[in-house]
Amino acid sequence: MLQAITHVLPVEGVKILLVLFLSFLVGLEREEQKLSGEHYAFGGVRTFPLIGMIGYAAALLSGEHEVPLALGFVVIGGFLWLSYRHKLATSETAGVTSEISGLTTYLVGALVYRGFFWIATTLVVASMFLLELKAFLEGLSKRVPPEEILTFTKFLLLSAVILPVLPRREFGPFHINPFKTWVVVLAVSTISYGSYVLQKLTKGRGSVFLAAILGGAYSSTITTVVLSKRASQKEKRPHLFSGGMLIASGVMYLRLAMLVGIFNQALLLRLAPAFLALAGSAILAGWLWSRRPDPSSEKIQREFVPKNPLEFRAALLFALLFVVIIVVTHLVLAHFGGGGIYALAALMGFSDVDPFIMALTQSGGGSTPLVLAATGILIAAASNNLIKGFYAYALSDRRTGIQGLGLLSGLAACGLLPLLWLLA
Repeated sequence: MLQAITHVLPVEGVKILLVLFLSFLVGLEREEQKLSGEHYAFGGVRTFPLIGMIGYAAALLSGEHEVPLALGFVVIGGFLWLSYRHKLATSETAGVTSEISGLTTYLVGALVYRGFFWIATTLVVASMFLLELKAFLEGLSKRVPPEEILTFTKFLLLSAVILPVLPRREFGPFHINPFKTWVVVLAVSTISYGSYVLQKLTKGRGSVFLAAILGGAYSSTITTVVLSKRASQKEKRPHLFSGGMLIASGVMYLRLAMLVGIFNQALLLRLAPAFLALAGSAILAGWLWSRRPDPSSEKIQREFVPKNPLEFRAALLFALLFVVIIVVTHLVLAHFGGGGIYALAALMGFSDVDPFIMALTQSGGGSTPLVLAATGILIAAASNNLIKGFYAYALSDRRTGIQGLGLLSGLAACGLLPLLWLLA
């Protein structure tokens, strides 16, 4: 398209038109704000195109040297500073948005001259969005609590600060890779964080079914404990709560499939049919069971507020557990063979299964045969479902506890059925 235009106009003429067009857009937006305000405002549909043209001319005169372009930036900045000083003297609520937009427009003119058309256009489009969405962005800053901003900052700390500086080579006889270890921590934390955000956004809204779905993605064990405690509060909804526990454990299989698939696609291919069947049947059966009539038909309000999964200490603890379980799994396999892995998997179901399953995911196909790793994961998940059934029985009222134990024990038994063809 640019080549077709250059047949009619010289290249420099096309650049000048682009500078005028982009600068005019910014000026048009600022002109609207100036007309709608009661106080002094800098610039409009004439000033901003002139600033863009000054930026273009300064870049032209600079050639290969940056000094004239930098001096032009300082001069424009000086005029904008005078404007801002005047604004401060005449208004108690002076903003600096227009002046910053002027500096951006100057740079857009320089970028167009250098041939960075896409960057210049993107800067203007981004600026327009930021300027036009003022009310929305200011409202968002009021709706988002400070602790959630801190939570997201922790996520950036884990992913963008710590991860890139970790060594990417293996250490010791157990082949511990710090980078891969932290990637595992980040993957588990990210999935939990996504569920955490959704639960915070839907707090107090939605049914127990939605709470079970989101809670299962966060932690099916914690969700089972929370639903069990709610059931003990004389709410008389045994089918609803026990069905929610089964749904959360069904979602657990989808969560595990996602984590396994990130790091070991060959292992996921072994487990995908079983995981999908178990997840689908558990979610469907839990939903149907929860719809059965209960002694009470009152609507249940969601009260569970999940804990922030991005605590730095929690991430370090997970990383430590992951490394320890890698070492333990290696030693058990070396000294006790496959039987030792099966026993270890059954024991790990009584705690957080994520470190153990991720350890098998990392070693599956390497030091641990794929079939053995897949078997261990299925046993650990089934064991975890069984212990959740006992949690439900111990923490719920009698009817909910019996139903929860029965449903989760049934899911644990079904979770072992794929071993028949996996080990055949």
